[in-house]
Amino acid sequence: MRTVGLIVEYNPFHNGHLYHLQQSAKITQADAVVAVMSGHFLQRGEPALLDKWARTKMALEGGCDLVIELPVAYATQAAEWFAYGAVSLLEATGVVDSFCFGTENGDLAPLLQAAHIVADEPAAFKSLLMQRLQTGVSYPSAYSDAITSYLSEHGYVDAVNFPFALPNHTLGLHYLIAHHRLNGKMEPFTITREKAQYSQQTVTDRQIASATAIRKLLLEQRSLEAAQAYVPATTYRILQQEWLTGHCPMSWEPYTNALLHAILTRTPAQLAELHEITEGLEHRIRNAMPKLASLQFEGLLDTLKTKRYTRTKLQRALLAILLGHHKADFTPDRLSTGVEYIRVLGFSEKGKQLLRRMRSTAKLPVLLSAARASQSYRYLELDTQASSVYMLGQPGFESSKSLFRDFMDKPITME
Repeated sequence: MRTVGLIVEYNPFHNGHLYHLQQSAKITQADAVVAVMSGHFLQRGEPALLDKWARTKMALEGGCDLVIELPVAYATQAAEWFAYGAVSLLEATGVVDSFCFGTENGDLAPLLQAAHIVADEPAAFKSLLMQRLQTGVSYPSAYSDAITSYLSEHGYVDAVNFPFALPNHTLGLHYLIAHHRLNGKMEPFTITREKAQYSQQTVTDRQIASATAIRKLLLEQRSLEAAQAYVPATTYRILQQEWLTGHCPMSWEPYTNALLHAILTRTPAQLAELHEITEGLEHRIRNAMPKLASLQFEGLLDTLKTKRYTRTKLQRALLAILLGHHKADFTPDRLSTGVEYIRVLGFSEKGKQLLRRMRSTAKLPVLLSAARASQSYRYLELDTQASSVYMLGQPGFESSKSLFRDFMDKPITME
């Protein structure tokens, strides 16, 4: 059974995701689809719109055959470690033949060339990167500029004019860098992202909208019908179910009081021990507290934002405070060792066949629930803690059992 891997958030699963899934299977001639999906907190430092079990149902209904979880330690990171965690998991299954990601122009060759050149971070490249960072630009911009300059200076003319700074190109490049560093066996593919670009907040098509635009519609209009045209019928049905129980739409706001408590009960020195708190950000956060115009998350962000501290950087830093993520768990040495297990969130009948194959091919233990772990895994502990925090913010939160679904729930199955 030929299998393609996808790296996703599905926040929520929409028509563009369905197109990507179907086209990925088509161009790779795959019979089955494995998705590595982020859990309850996402790459830009945000809570997911719906919990990971509802999003797993969306993925399976949409055509995925096996959904495995990208641990929060990687899911909330910038492109380098987000990509490394996801690609390493797909490789570790031993059943994925290829992986496919979306890009703005569908051109894989320049990304492959750049990935092979900078994967080992030559000294000259690192020097260029530091020079760009010292000008005060964001890390993604500095990284893109450094790559372009390095390629130009070393005669790689084919990739010099490639727009590496575009969001999907940045992620795609890091998928390929991770693949190179892991000496991966999967074959990479890309398809062009159609009609709606990553993070595009406006709707410009009758059927395709970005997940960002869909979330904006749901959160601002508080109406499911506003998003109906942009998601498959199966997604809409799951959204309805979760909406009626009060489990969506989730945003940062329900967690604001817990976040403010975590900030106010820590000294600047204690804040500085947490992941993503760098360059004196601990002082800016504490000094901002008396200046808040309102005790809302957006008010806190508005007070903190500067050219130096982007929204995404701040959200990741505030999430690290909320979840109590210490720097020691997120060092490059620790992250580079990779995930120590494969956590299964759901599977179809084909996925069940893949799981049988993985008994002999998987390079890591396969977990069907946190309770079945034969030993203690630090990143699994962080995941279960993150799940509990996420559940505390749900308006439909009803009992203490919801806090421990990672230990109680079986994987979602789709016959």
